[in-house]
Amino acid sequence: MAVSILHRITGDGMALVGLGVLVWWLAALAGGAESYANFQEIMGSVPGMIVLVGLSWAFFSHMSSGLRHFVLDIGAGYELATNKTWSIVVPLLGVLLTAGFWALVLS
Repeated sequence: MAVSILHRITGDGMALVGLGVLVWWLAALAGGAESYANFQEIMGSVPGMIVLVGLSWAFFSHMSSGLRHFVLDIGAGYELATNKTWSIVVPLLGVLLTAGFWALVLS
């Protein structure tokens, strides 16, 4: 149940926050060098990085949970032990993929 709720929350978060950041980024690109520099400065600050890390965590968690839902939709993984394992692995996988992504980006 918690993984399903997390799936919905991360999807909504990406739709709302992610869309706002995307539109702002596109507007900054269209606005010229000064506008884009302002966007880079804000998104490069600590609060901006928290938003970006949060969005990437939401993406990877949502993706992992989506893969779990896909497996369940094809009729596999309903055994209690398997389902319990998935419910532990999915959030951990989201965190690990986020950490790996940011390690790659920042290196």
